[in-house]
Amino acid sequence: MGVASLYARITANPMTTILTNAWLLTLDDALTEHRPGWLQIDGDTITALGSGTPPTVENAEIIDCNGDIVMPGMVNAHCHMGMSVFRGLGEDVDDRLYRYILPLERKFVTPEMVRAGSALSALEMIQGGVTTIADMYYFETEVGRVAAQSGLRAIVGQTLADFDPPDHKDFDQGFARVEELVDEFAGHALVTPSIAPHAPYSTGLKVMERVARWSADHPGVPVQMHLAESTLEVAWARDNHNQSTVAVTRDAGLLKPNLICAHCLQLDDADITMMSEAQVCAVTNPRSNGKAGRGIAPVEKLRNAGIPTGIGSDGAMSGNTLDLFSQFAPVSMFAKLLGGSRKPLPALDVVRMATIEGARALSLNLKTGSLETGKQADLIRISLAAPRLHPIYDAYSMLVFAAMPSDVTDTLVAGRWLMRDRQVQTLDPHKTLRDAMQIATEFKAEMTRIDEAAR
Repeated sequence: MGVASLYARITANPMTTILTNAWLLTLDDALTEHRPGWLQIDGDTITALGSGTPPTVENAEIIDCNGDIVMPGMVNAHCHMGMSVFRGLGEDVDDRLYRYILPLERKFVTPEMVRAGSALSALEMIQGGVTTIADMYYFETEVGRVAAQSGLRAIVGQTLADFDPPDHKDFDQGFARVEELVDEFAGHALVTPSIAPHAPYSTGLKVMERVARWSADHPGVPVQMHLAESTLEVAWARDNHNQSTVAVTRDAGLLKPNLICAHCLQLDDADITMMSEAQVCAVTNPRSNGKAGRGIAPVEKLRNAGIPTGIGSDGAMSGNTLDLFSQFAPVSMFAKLLGGSRKPLPALDVVRMATIEGARALSLNLKTGSLETGKQADLIRISLAAPRLHPIYDAYSMLVFAAMPSDVTDTLVAGRWLMRDRQVQTLDPHKTLRDAMQIATEFKAEMTRIDEAAR
């Protein structure tokens, strides 16, 4: 039995569930709120919602939310799930990428390691209210399998790169892995396969052109890529092609509506115009980029140009956490620092970026990102019990600047409980942590060997 049919078999649930006495933040176009509100789920779909007294449905499960917030599940629009086992490694070592990360990847990144790291990430994100992810890494079929098992909605991208990655020695092998990924998850209810050229400088123009041709033959498959992430990338484009990295991507044929551009730090106005005209989408990763000292993404300019912009955590190696609460304050504060004012990127816009706009950036907004009838029941419940959340003058400000992952009590995707009353339903937390710690032990031993060899 294939992954898609297995998922359908284990999650079939025609039962009606009605959430009552909730503070519903729908994030629909009108930003409708219902307080107190109710929401009805039939199977995997939101079938009704409103204020006041809920309908009476025979044999329905009624859940009193006690005034808690119920809102769309959050969208982590760029991450590397398999890399959670690198979290905090060599944190203060300036050359850690070349000293530790790349050697460890080449030696230890296997399907088993990626699966363990992805499970750890899935556990963290479920607990933090993330219901949709866009991922790119190696052995990506393993990431897709973990996403399917854990119940997350996911776009999973097989990375292609030229720096001796652990799962392909040349681009022919890399494209073969992409084909395997597409074959395995074709038609899956939750997992969408993707092709992910690492970045312009790490693939080169000819491979980018090959990806563009492949993409044209697979119009339903998204393309993910790091773009304009560093000054080194900008220098590569200038020195080798005498133009910007965005222009190189355009000339390769990749700048088109199915491209999800991660980071987007080193952009000028002409780049943003090109991106807007091509109808690409962008993802900002404020915590990761801030820690690396790489700069601040021009989020206001991107959004004002009509470019849907989501929020991503990047990998735990870079940003340490995979929840979006940790990204909220930085993304807002960075915009305010750029603008020299409190006005840029208000809290409401940040929450929109983490929900409906993030879903739009991944072309999933017809399924998820807001609480509306006919959409998938991807939602979270946030407890208002913590004193640090009160008083609440503005729910969106509270979510951006005060809420934490531990406030999330329930997480549902397609009507399936991934976490209920803070108890994760789809993964074994103890096994997940044990598997990750075993890999960390191997990493520590190898880092000691590397340090001794360098003396």
